[in-house]
Amino acid sequence: MNAPERLRGAGALTLAALPLAMAAANRSSPAVMALSAVLFLAAALVEDRGAALATLVAPLRTATGLVALAFLGWCGLSLAWSPFPALSLRTAGEFGPTLFAAYLVARLAPGRMPPGTALAAAWMLGLAGLYIVADLAADLPVQKAIGARVAYFIFNRPVLTILLVVGPLVALLVRRGHRLAAGLTSILGVAAILCSVSGAATLGFLAGTALALAAWLLPRRAGLGLAGSALALAVILAPVEGDLLHRLMPEAAHERLVQSSSRARVAIARSFGAAVAADPWRGAGYGTAGRFAHTPVTDTIAPDWRGMLAVGHPHNSFLQVWAELGIVGAGLLAALLFLLLRTLAALPRFQAVTALGLVGAAIAVAFVEHGAWQGWWVAGLGAAVTWLREGWSDAA
Repeated sequence: MNAPERLRGAGALTLAALPLAMAAANRSSPAVMALSAVLFLAAALVEDRGAALATLVAPLRTATGLVALAFLGWCGLSLAWSPFPALSLRTAGEFGPTLFAAYLVARLAPGRMPPGTALAAAWMLGLAGLYIVADLAADLPVQKAIGARVAYFIFNRPVLTILLVVGPLVALLVRRGHRLAAGLTSILGVAAILCSVSGAATLGFLAGTALALAAWLLPRRAGLGLAGSALALAVILAPVEGDLLHRLMPEAAHERLVQSSSRARVAIARSFGAAVAADPWRGAGYGTAGRFAHTPVTDTIAPDWRGMLAVGHPHNSFLQVWAELGIVGAGLLAALLFLLLRTLAALPRFQAVTALGLVGAAIAVAFVEHGAWQGWWVAGLGAAVTWLREGWSDAA
């Protein structure tokens, strides 16, 4: 085995370990993704620098790549009017390197991983799911033993990472004839999602499963139409999400969702929606959600709305883009998502169904959960895309 093969093997095992690493330390995925990226990049440069450069640059010359660069460029430009440039740079320092690492792995790993990597990833994801289920069922004995914070939500990030990775990985195992491993991985991954206290993970699982089934059972255009409608609604309705929920959500629903703090979430969405309405064009600046209550736009909205702006982010990535980057940022994001959907439309049916399942899960989670620029989420998406592309390399 030569040096590039050893480097790729180490990079593949590192990537495979990402869900298990997250189960052990729920902020570890950016570091895991960075290490995998360094190993794959080193292998590519040692083997053929020209080919590696061509592989990395080619997607950036497409319409999708150009729009992605334009979106990132607008993020950077918005630092010019950010009232908190240090906060914006700190946010970019988490998001940017993780995004770059995820891009490197997603471009350099597929089709170049050693045989057996998918099985290794399946066993490690299964171990992560088994550990999460067992630790939750036993009332977190591991956290108590090591003196860590004892709270059920510590597994929310790991199960959301499992949510992203499990579908593409199971599809890859099925394609390669490892049906038993695929079945066990599915059972343990889904069990971890449903046993956790993460309502976002459950919602993402249901949305991803529903969209994948629709794409499998309906004509291709109908499945893509559903995905496109979901994307359009996620972007368009984000600024008015809070007002819509306030008017349409009955009190009984809030009572059933008391553990999810639904009333507070509606109030947060209404507050950030009011901020978008006050400054819809350019937004407050990239990465300002952490101190949004102190941005100049808050002086123009009603005092009743200002308190909830201090929560750190609106628990809706699309709404956060609107609030920080305005209509230009939201428009570029929408264009990027639809171009990605157009790419999926050209895939063979099985790969398209798997990809649309991931799209459905990611949209649902992004609409109700974390901040837009968190590195652990980007790392999870990068791992999921890598396993998707590994399956596509089999079909090539």
